[in-house]
Amino acid sequence: MTPTPHITSLDVGTGYLAPFQPAYRSALEGSGTATVDIVVPVYNEERALPGCLRTLHAHLSDGFPFPWRITVADNASTDDTLKAAYRLADELPGVGVVHLERKGRGLALRTVWGASEADIVAYMDVDLSTGLDGLLPLVAPLASRHSDLAIGSRLAPGARTVRGPRRELISRCYNGIIRLTQGVRFTDAQCGFKAARTEVLRPLLHVTRDDAWFFDTELLLLAEHNGLRVHEVPVDWVEDIDTRVDVVSTAAEDLRGLWRMARLKASGDARVDLPRRPAPAAEHPDAVLAPSSRRSVLTWEVACFAAIGVASTAGQALLYWLLRGWWSPAVANLISLLVLTVLNTEANRRLTFRHSSARPTLVHLGAGGLFLLGYLVTSGAVLWFKHLDPGASPAAETVVLAAASVLVTVVRFTVLRSAVFRSPARHSS
Repeated sequence: MTPTPHITSLDVGTGYLAPFQPAYRSALEGSGTATVDIVVPVYNEERALPGCLRTLHAHLSDGFPFPWRITVADNASTDDTLKAAYRLADELPGVGVVHLERKGRGLALRTVWGASEADIVAYMDVDLSTGLDGLLPLVAPLASRHSDLAIGSRLAPGARTVRGPRRELISRCYNGIIRLTQGVRFTDAQCGFKAARTEVLRPLLHVTRDDAWFFDTELLLLAEHNGLRVHEVPVDWVEDIDTRVDVVSTAAEDLRGLWRMARLKASGDARVDLPRRPAPAAEHPDAVLAPSSRRSVLTWEVACFAAIGVASTAGQALLYWLLRGWWSPAVANLISLLVLTVLNTEANRRLTFRHSSARPTLVHLGAGGLFLLGYLVTSGAVLWFKHLDPGASPAAETVVLAAASVLVTVVRFTVLRSAVFRSPARHSS
């Protein structure tokens, strides 16, 4: 018999959300009262679902310190998955079922998460590839409000994974492409083990568009683009050899999704109004740093900028020397300077001026102007040297280029610090 629905306000489909189960009473009592809704999206999983729900239910009942419930999100299964889900909901307290008429993991998560009144929503794959010992570390930073989203990572230090070389290679390449093209910090976008604070998640859900597997990546890109804090948990993960995922076609869809997200961020439409936590006093826009603090900040910025500058100068000189065998001095300098300027700017944004609130787009535009200046100065120096000594070797040209780059670096630091990465707290007196 189908249970009487408790909630009928779902955007798509029918079903009910179970009441929350009481928190485990232990020494952890009082550490937080956040409610947690754990969603298990399924499609034609009548065989795997009973074992998953019973294992997950036993784990939560045995010691989970927050009020919880489990919601099965059946997205258009064509077998007896929905019947199995209802039978398990009758058997296990705290288990609810939502049925959607259309297929898609992203659609299922967006629908159920958007309708949930829990403080924290999470999801995991029905195959339980990720060890459940990672569930509490996933949820705890959100309950304490330290972080906004939490993800399991198979690529973070300390993670232990068992999977075939083909899937390992595809996963590492895909996550490497995300980090390279989107400038993000998280390491694993597609692990089926994630959680978020509902307060900050709902505005993001209105911007997400993907109904399938790219939904995870889309959500994380939006979260980091809008300044939310993403916590990573290294997990134990064992590949399910009976997986229904077509890895190659999914990877192709993901690449198209990355291109769409890059355009969305460039247009400014990826910005979302979100509730913000108060900034620390030293980072508050109206804060004024004491002289000793300003000296400490300046020392860090100079040292970090210098270290990055040395590495960039050496990298540019090496790249110039390698390219000089094929191209003229001007072309070799242009390519080497362009590549190292992009890397240098991103390194300074993340490390040297990490407390600045400057938008990445404006930062790279400002760096582009400085790039033109650097190119003119360094190219002029090399051409002038060639004019004085037409027979000079590429090694001698490289020395002149490095000296000119040092001058450009000093100018870049002054302009970046005073204009591009300007901080009211640092410059107030």
